[in-house]
Amino acid sequence: MSEPKDLRRGDFPVLRSIPTRWSDDDTYGHVNNVVHYSIFDTVVNGWLIEASGCDIRTLPAVGLVVETACRYLAELRFPETITAGLGLERVGTSSVTYRLALFGAGEAPAAVGRFVHVYVDRATRRPVPVPAEIRSALTTLQA
Repeated sequence: MSEPKDLRRGDFPVLRSIPTRWSDDDTYGHVNNVVHYSIFDTVVNGWLIEASGCDIRTLPAVGLVVETACRYLAELRFPETITAGLGLERVGTSSVTYRLALFGAGEAPAAVGRFVHVYVDRATRRPVPVPAEIRSALTTLQA
């Protein structure tokens, strides 16, 4: 696999534009680290709703975030439109690992990350297989 700094927009099957907001910048003059995670969450779940054709909030299985990671490579600032790249790292029986990158104006990513969902029964919170609607949508993320 490539080094994170070597990733480019073309390495991701899904690209979404996310404008930064005035409140995203912190006292140090750049987008605060917690915003990166919020963007990851927005990109993954927004794409899941669109790609699956269903409201994921009503499925009997819930995708709980059990792991996130972010490697910061460059600053992002307001006002800037971020391009978020979304790809698939792994699909298991009950889990999905996404790979993500956030790009500012440059070609190299400003941040790269991963995001892991484990699907659980809405009532019991016990692991269940990835729902068919989600699994079907994930095929579009496979290289």
